Amino acid sequence: MADAQQETSQQPAAGVKGALDRFFHISERGSTFGTEIRGGLVTFVTMAYIVILNPIILSGKEDVAGNMLDFGQVSAATALAAGVMTILFGIVSRLPFAFAAGLGINAFLAFSVVQEVTWPEAMAIVVINGLLIVLLAATGLRRMIFDAVPVQLKLAITVGIGFFIAFIGFVNSGFVDATGQSSPPVGLGPAGVGFIATIPTLIFVITLVLTGILVAKKVKGGILIGLVSGTVIAVIVEAIWKIGPKFGADGAVNPGGWSLTEPVLGNNPFALPDLGLVGAVSFDFGKVGLVTVIMLVFTLLFTNFFDAMGTMTGLSREAGLADAKGNFPRIKSALIVEGVGAVVGGSTSSSSTTVFIESGAGIGEGARTGLSNVVTGLVFLLAMFFTPLTEIVPTEVAAAALVIVGAMMMSQIANIDLTDFRVLLPVFLTAAVMPLSYSIANGIGAGFVSWVLVHAFTGKAKQVHWLLWVVSVGFVIFFARGPIEALLGV
Repeated sequence: MADAQQETSQQPAAGVKGALDRFFHISERGSTFGTEIRGGLVTFVTMAYIVILNPIILSGKEDVAGNMLDFGQVSAATALAAGVMTILFGIVSRLPFAFAAGLGINAFLAFSVVQEVTWPEAMAIVVINGLLIVLLAATGLRRMIFDAVPVQLKLAITVGIGFFIAFIGFVNSGFVDATGQSSPPVGLGPAGVGFIATIPTLIFVITLVLTGILVAKKVKGGILIGLVSGTVIAVIVEAIWKIGPKFGADGAVNPGGWSLTEPVLGNNPFALPDLGLVGAVSFDFGKVGLVTVIMLVFTLLFTNFFDAMGTMTGLSREAGLADAKGNFPRIKSALIVEGVGAVVGGSTSSSSTTVFIESGAGIGEGARTGLSNVVTGLVFLLAMFFTPLTEIVPTEVAAAALVIVGAMMMSQIANIDLTDFRVLLPVFLTAAVMPLSYSIANGIGAGFVSWVLVHAFTGKAKQVHWLLWVVSVGFVIFFARGPIEALLGV
């Protein structure tokens, strides 16, 4: 599908509703207004944790000057950036891919970048990264790279994201956890004890089974019903047993507590947002070397670029909007707006704002157009004022939806011919490295590099697009950036 592809509505309706139908292609894509609204709400519920998790990652971390970001300000900025970019992407691309602060990128900023620069400078680097992505997309280079990727790898990316999103759900729910040992590195239950030991994890299992049954029976709104039901159960359980959060305000740890959000109905759900971080960026890199800035931008660019490309590929296939080559409607504008997300995220000090794989939950609910994005974005903007309400849905309940969606996305593996080992190995590495390294970009890189090498050394080098060679070399540099930085004395 090309951007210029003509899309006609099946039965044009009159009035505002008809105009919205034609603009978002709702009827044409086999959806309805109710389905889009429901899908948008489901996407928000599965993503709402980012309003809490992002400030947990970014705030309280000292930069080279000893300054820290405020939790409340980061939370408000996170909701603002997510709301604005989700709505913008929905209107421009008309696709159901919601935006929020990218996980992995925020951790890289908090634990690596601010060891070299200040927080305002770190956010300026995010802005530069976004401007470069916009440039690559606007010139068509990003689309060229996208088209150079073999369809088997695009399908493998979808499968890998499915495993990745499910693994996120298992980890967030406490169903699996690090053992603290070299072997096995992860295990069932807290600290890998081998059994489910907490009530919140049991709530996850109940929600997962209930949602799975509803989805299997093709109940409309099955994922949303499962999320709401799980939340209600969690609220009742917390009211009776007073489980409490895993991490108390005094620093005490409650192993059996709720992970990030505690399902408690507060007295006052309203709170005015503090947007003091908006515009807090600085492009004065005088205290650090140019090489350091370049390496930081390069790392961010590679992670942002391929995370987003992989996520869009997977989501478009899950929504049934991709053609046989993996292309989807308005791809150029989608890639440009995704770059704008990094600029907006950096400008609000909420980290790079990018497409979220949790959008698959809304797609699984039936969302097929940008109208669901408008719904998700509006709720994010409202969340700035109702932060206490977003905290009611426990992470363990939202995690169940992620596992369901991961299972749905894994079904794409049936469309890959794995009889040729030149295809099998890169597909396997793509799908396996993503969850194991907790990075979509790492999985894509492993797949790209192995695809090029296996084909090159088995007499099929001419079948590899030259751009895939270039990108693979870039990934080799990306994977070896630590030794390269040490060699350059960065």
